[in-house]
Amino acid sequence: MISKFLSKLKSILFKSEVSPETPLKKEKKSTKSAKTSKTKTKTKTKAKSVNSKKNIENLTTLPGVGAKSAKALYEAGFKTTKAVIAAEEKDLLAVPGVGINLVKKLKKLK
Repeated sequence: MISKFLSKLKSILFKSEVSPETPLKKEKKSTKSAKTSKTKTKTKTKAKSVNSKKNIENLTTLPGVGAKSAKALYEAGFKTTKAVIAAEEKDLLAVPGVGINLVKKLKKLK
């Protein structure tokens, strides 16, 4: 991107044989491609946020797990209920907001 800018600057400063209309046309094309890439990125992030919300809601189905602890578990890397149940006690206790009583409830599910 910087190299494109520098080459345009050089052509303007040194008045090369490139007509002034040509860089503008190229610029418009590049902005169009940038706009399409932004929309693709937005749809991907929306899909990820929808999936994360669903996963957090699924974690709340575990006994003793509320919205806050489900979010904390999800952010700690436990994306599914199976992952939470299969996790070791020390890993669960390392998650902020998860106490020993919750870990005991989850271990009863094994």
